[in-house]
Amino acid sequence: MPVIAIYNPVCGDQTAKSFFKEQVFPLCEKSSISVSSILGTERINHVGELVQQALEKTQVNEVLTIILGSGDGTLHEMINYLSSTELKGRAGIPPEIHLVIIPCGTANALYSSLFPANPGESSDTSSIEYRLQSLRSFIKGPDSHLVPLTLAITTLSSPPSTRLRPKAIASTVVVSTSLHASILHDSERLRDEMPGIERFKVAAEQNSTKWYNSSAKILPVASLGVVQLYDPETKEFISHPDADEDDPFVDLYGPFAYFVSTVNVDRLEPAFRITPLAKDITPSEATCDLVVVRPFSDPTVSMDTPEAREIFSTKLWDIMTAAYENGNHVNLQYDEEGNLTTEGEGPLVVEYIRCGGWEWIPDDMDDDAHLICLDGAISTIEKGGRAVCVAATPQAKAGFMVHA
Repeated sequence: MPVIAIYNPVCGDQTAKSFFKEQVFPLCEKSSISVSSILGTERINHVGELVQQALEKTQVNEVLTIILGSGDGTLHEMINYLSSTELKGRAGIPPEIHLVIIPCGTANALYSSLFPANPGESSDTSSIEYRLQSLRSFIKGPDSHLVPLTLAITTLSSPPSTRLRPKAIASTVVVSTSLHASILHDSERLRDEMPGIERFKVAAEQNSTKWYNSSAKILPVASLGVVQLYDPETKEFISHPDADEDDPFVDLYGPFAYFVSTVNVDRLEPAFRITPLAKDITPSEATCDLVVVRPFSDPTVSMDTPEAREIFSTKLWDIMTAAYENGNHVNLQYDEEGNLTTEGEGPLVVEYIRCGGWEWIPDDMDDDAHLICLDGAISTIEKGGRAVCVAATPQAKAGFMVHA
């Protein structure tokens, strides 16, 4: 089966090319792995063009293996390019692609979820051996462990009056709005000055007092017919109390402070376990794990005022800090005075939802609520439009599998 290598020379700290030359290719040669093509990306969407050319040279029944040196964004580009391109000579038969991931990006969420570092040892993620784990799995041949990638398909719709065709975008890590989308939007301006993950923390500080006016409709898990909510007391998912047999959908009303949905991952950085239950209570089908923080869940918040936002921002920092503590934010509750605690039976600080998908309808007057992050790429929902995200399982013998 054909094997090609593709690296993005400008992602992360821009060392992908040298890492491949000094570490990846020598290990391939030592292990008798024949790499037919070695390619570097040169522009946006170039990775998709390179994979398209490689697929059109393979037989329909062949699996293409790609040793990919990049971050999550380059994989996102590749999948979306291929999903919108017709491959010559395949008669509509979708390809099967096996990925060997070499983490070269900034956060490397997918890789760090597949190969989690030991708690308190996040520095290990920069070691050579840590970064070669997917390649070593591939070298095992038939004994290699392959993980299928779930796709989150997000459809961005314009106002009905425009009659424009909705735009569909596939993601393999995260789809978010609210604070996380604002962070990714603003952090891009800091990339040259701060190539590492520290730029995300700077952008978070700049956006910490923002609330986002929108409503959301949560779609049920397909096989269960219900939306699930994590109960920190029983440590289990339960049927969401706001849904019933007649109406399995759940409506959430803003303002929101945080709204992050993931597939395939339990973390967005090596130590930032924002959706820990994706691994601790593994879903049996394609689902979205959704983390929601709404300020009005706090019993001490009754109005949206500058003072209330300032006070709540300190609690939001505490919530994010708990995510770095092995995902402990999912166990937080409010006491009667609005303090965060892991004891008692107070209102949930974090609504951790497992669902089949969701719909986001931003308030036309709130520009920031229209930002949506798709694997780090920022799009803007048109005024009067909406976004719908649905988790999807690829067909058998089609789609993307990762050596893990």
